Amino acid sequence: MKKFVYNFKEGSAEMRNLLGGKGANLAEMMRIGLPVPPGFTVTTEACSRYFKEGEKISQDLLDEIFEHLNELENATGKKLGAKKNPLLVSVRSGAPVSMPGMMDTILNLGLNDESVEGLYEATGDRRFAFDCYRRFIQMFSEVVLGIEHAKFEGIIESIKKKKDVEFDTELDDKDWEEVVKLYKELILKETKEQFPQDPKKQLIMAVEAVFRSWNNQRAIIYRKINKIPDDLGTAVNIQSMVFGNMGNDSGTGVAFTRNPSTGEKQLYGEFLLNAQGEDVVAGIRTPKNIEELKDLMPDVFKQLVDVCNLLEKHYKDMQDIEFTVEKGRLYLLQTRSGKRTAQAAVKIAVDMVKEGLITKEEAIMRVSPEQVASLLHRRIDPEAKAEIIAKGLPASPGAAWGQVVFHPDEAERMGQQGLKVILVRVETTPDDIHGIVAAQGVLTSRGGMTSHAAVVARGMGKPCVCGCDSISVDYSNEEFKAGSIIVKKGDIISIDGSTGNVILGKVKMIDPVLSEEFKELLKWADEKRRLSVRANADTPKDAEIARSFGAEGIGLCRTEHMFMAQERLPYVQEMIMAETGEEREKALSKIQSFQEEDFEGIFKEMEGLPVTIRLLDPPLHEFLPKEEELIVEINELKQKGEKELLKKKQEILKRVKALKEFNPMLGLRGCRLGIIYPEIYEMQVKAIFKAACRLAKKGISVYPEVEIPLVSNVNELKVLGEMIQKTAKEVMDEEGIKVDYKIGTMLELPRACLIADKLAEYAEFFSFGTNDLTQTTYGLSRDDAEAKFLPHYINQKILSEDPFIVLDRVGVGGLMRTAVDLGRRVNKNIVIGICGEHGGEPNSIEFCHEIGLDYVSCSPFRVPVARLAAAQAALKENMKK
Repeated sequence: MKKFVYNFKEGSAEMRNLLGGKGANLAEMMRIGLPVPPGFTVTTEACSRYFKEGEKISQDLLDEIFEHLNELENATGKKLGAKKNPLLVSVRSGAPVSMPGMMDTILNLGLNDESVEGLYEATGDRRFAFDCYRRFIQMFSEVVLGIEHAKFEGIIESIKKKKDVEFDTELDDKDWEEVVKLYKELILKETKEQFPQDPKKQLIMAVEAVFRSWNNQRAIIYRKINKIPDDLGTAVNIQSMVFGNMGNDSGTGVAFTRNPSTGEKQLYGEFLLNAQGEDVVAGIRTPKNIEELKDLMPDVFKQLVDVCNLLEKHYKDMQDIEFTVEKGRLYLLQTRSGKRTAQAAVKIAVDMVKEGLITKEEAIMRVSPEQVASLLHRRIDPEAKAEIIAKGLPASPGAAWGQVVFHPDEAERMGQQGLKVILVRVETTPDDIHGIVAAQGVLTSRGGMTSHAAVVARGMGKPCVCGCDSISVDYSNEEFKAGSIIVKKGDIISIDGSTGNVILGKVKMIDPVLSEEFKELLKWADEKRRLSVRANADTPKDAEIARSFGAEGIGLCRTEHMFMAQERLPYVQEMIMAETGEEREKALSKIQSFQEEDFEGIFKEMEGLPVTIRLLDPPLHEFLPKEEELIVEINELKQKGEKELLKKKQEILKRVKALKEFNPMLGLRGCRLGIIYPEIYEMQVKAIFKAACRLAKKGISVYPEVEIPLVSNVNELKVLGEMIQKTAKEVMDEEGIKVDYKIGTMLELPRACLIADKLAEYAEFFSFGTNDLTQTTYGLSRDDAEAKFLPHYINQKILSEDPFIVLDRVGVGGLMRTAVDLGRRVNKNIVIGICGEHGGEPNSIEFCHEIGLDYVSCSPFRVPVARLAAAQAALKENMKK
């Protein structure tokens, strides 16, 4: 018979998929002799079975749970729900992949009207017993019965107000008895049923609630963001309770073996005296720094330090540890690899190599490409004038500005409209995750460095300021006060997650300075990768940034972006309006000087490296005013009687109508434009080679690669290739110097991929333009698809990913694989790369490595991401061998 429940003593860290991360780590800690309260784990397979069987727990699973409960009662000498010395348990979720705060937890299960008296008798502390009972009723009611948290908090606030006290700790046993009574009345009112008194019924209801929490909204969103499969399920850990709320010799806390914000090798964390674990992670009370434990409980602190060192060496990674101290005795409730900022991830990985804990290869695999991307976030310029109105805890580094919003739904709505927002809350809960995703940053008035907001923001690479108790948040009026200053919804603030500062208005920000550890990690990555990494850059400034981030050339320079500048557009429009080739060439000569200047600047920045320049690609109408705008303008000019300007605008409108196409993205653009209007491409080629020759004369090495876009027929490539060769020779003969160059084509149409062997006879390089290749393979328009139906396809799992973000390996990838094979059969030395947005996406980079591309090209700020992703792709391939 299949086993669905495991005692902690039966498990190990290797059983993560079955026992979940929490269960596997509890078992592992018990195995190596650490103080872990006993318990058992209901497996992820049981969760999957629960959903398959219509959200019902089978009798055989019930029997197995109660069998292990009986073993736990025998081990502890206590009985669940007993009148004397009762056993109380926690019921916690634990997925195979860490999902902090996304699923549900219940503490103190087993209490009822009789066992609460038994707890009082066993501890001699009536206040403690009823505090535990009210906590259990509240958590059980929220998680299992679905009653709002605020309704319970309202009851506590009313009792505190009645007694004229500020803190929960000031309430006595009679107050908590009254709270319990009012809680049970609330439950009867909300559910029309009494609070369940049978502890075994409580347990099974709790297990089912934790199973169901796998599919709560916040967990689904978290899995979607972090690309966690929906079919893993969660385990349920049932563990004997230890109590941090038994007085000032008890407490609870969270400790990281290294600083999760900076990566510094020092114990980092927080604790609360006389409290239970949820008080810390939920941000309900602002906790004390872990260093203060050294003075309050020196023996416990020393033991905690020893445990942290042992766990870090055992797991060879920074650990996030939850602990409880009961009457001066330390217990460990959880360990897991700690969530950390990108900055910390890099420093920890590099430091651990130097400490001999891990290898360089392991360090490269420890840091995710997206963590590298978040390292490139901006920070507040130290020279900028800033009106600091409040200061909180620096919970997640980086800086951001935006309009103040107080509700996650509104943050999501405004974020979808492209507006920048800062989400301001008293404290965040897992239900706020969609708002945090949409916001530029998060500000909370309560909670510590390990509160929900802090942990989630750090994981997302977003700035966060927590525990800012100098602000008072008023949800009803949608405003917060910082001293005498009132900040309303829609007002702009800036937050600095590295200092904790809250600043009124928008402040100047600067680009980040990358750490020595960052540079060292990327140097190790460069040693391991096979793929070269280039950048998409259209200006000398872009090229400069790209090279500073380690780009090994330009994989795509889009010449049309050079045409869009305001001082150049009139000349471009003059060229388009020209009626004859002679008129067109006259206008083009004016544009050529601009192009030469641009190319010279880019070549200079990329000295010694290849620069791929794509000849003009978009349809000409994109450089002219929109037809609707012209019609409005013409009507206004008619009314004003401005005849000369009116005539000019009417001519432009006529040309716009003449150039109008039903589907311009499949019309007169790319190489077709170069064949119909050869003088345009000739001008661009002249500009490329004049700039190249000018620099070559100065001893600067330049390597231009001329790229012909949108080829679908070998004759297009042949005709334009001959023109490029002829023009290049004329310029080089005229300048009296030779420059090495290549001619190639973009592969962005399915037919081009299928005739790659024919194209390879005339091309020295291929570059996959996967944005257009995806559109033409799927037969859709990206803008229309993303606006109309792609999100629905992804939500309904028709598509697992947006194919414009993550490369479609089967369809688009199949065409790419075919093109690589065909091209290299004819020309084994042909250079093949990718220059679409996929060139900076890690999963897509891995595929490019697998099919044997020579390089990827991406935006300048994605170059470090691509360098790391390319190294990880090479290491993964080696692991499979």
